[in-house]
Amino acid sequence: MKPESEAELAEIIPGLSEPVRIVGGGTRGVAGPEAELSTARLRGITLYEPGALTVVARAGTPVVEIETALAAENQQLAFEPADYRAVLGTSGEPTIGGVVAANISGPRRIQAGACRDFLLGVRFVDGRGQVIKNGGRVMKNVTGYDLVKLMAGSWGTLGVLTEVSLKVLPKSETAATLVWEGRDWASTLKLFCDALGAPFEVSGAARLPEEGNQRARTVLRVEGFEDSVKYRVSKLLELFKDSGPDQVVTEPAENARVWGAVRNLKPFQGASGNVWKTSVKPTDMTRVVNGSNPNRIIDWGGGLIWTLAPEGEDLREALDGIPGHSTLVRAARSEMEMMGRFQQEDAGIQALTQAIREKLDPRGLFNPGLMG
Repeated sequence: MKPESEAELAEIIPGLSEPVRIVGGGTRGVAGPEAELSTARLRGITLYEPGALTVVARAGTPVVEIETALAAENQQLAFEPADYRAVLGTSGEPTIGGVVAANISGPRRIQAGACRDFLLGVRFVDGRGQVIKNGGRVMKNVTGYDLVKLMAGSWGTLGVLTEVSLKVLPKSETAATLVWEGRDWASTLKLFCDALGAPFEVSGAARLPEEGNQRARTVLRVEGFEDSVKYRVSKLLELFKDSGPDQVVTEPAENARVWGAVRNLKPFQGASGNVWKTSVKPTDMTRVVNGSNPNRIIDWGGGLIWTLAPEGEDLREALDGIPGHSTLVRAARSEMEMMGRFQQEDAGIQALTQAIREKLDPRGLFNPGLMG
């Protein structure tokens, strides 16, 4: 089913006799019911006001279409949405609805915030076929819920997004990346803590694993006006005068390559094994990695750990006693069904989640079983 409009979608849903799998560009590799409900034809930018730093687009609009329109005005989606197609082995086009539904947020999250922090409003169709608009019509049975925040990261389990409104930001004039090679986990964490604790507005703090003849790299990014970037880089060099970087990258294309590798998980592309995403407190990073498995990409100053793990290995066991959660991003279907994509919520959160779903999708139509 591929509705051509929000109105058509609202007519389809009440007539559904079985659960459906919600699909945008089909790039996430999400399994589910055989019946598919696609937003691919709900596309197009409906409003763009560069002066107001606001863009409104239908859910099926390709991300590249939005980024192209913003670039023409020297603006950007500051949360750096990632493209995981090469890692997941999928095709199709990443859509803005899919980005919002999965709350996909890149390296700049550590400074600028996540996708949900830039989401100004949503339109979606609930499980009764009612069109809901944040800030407009308010249903009695969802009064008090922040629908914008609920829809971001809900993976289509609460409703079918039809339109999103986003805050955008100007592109940075320039960027610089400080690169350390061959640092171990403990010294990497210290670099992160020292840099992010200093007043120099670091917009990326990551570690890439060894790749071919390239040693592991710990990288810090600074962005902004050219004079500001030069000043902040000089201050960081002073801060790390006893353990300075091996390189400072200022060439735009090389900066783009480094952070594209972090954002899109380049070291894992074409590699066999399961891919896990683990979120913890940055200071708990070393407790999680514990000197094991070098096939990890660290982001958000240690708060986000991507791991390429052997098939059958459950990384959630490594979190015993460590606050956080692990998501299985890529695995064979049998393993995904056995271990589950998402970590099981505790009883209190699970009860709250179920109550919200019953309000918005009382018949359990949307992506059943995906999030527990």
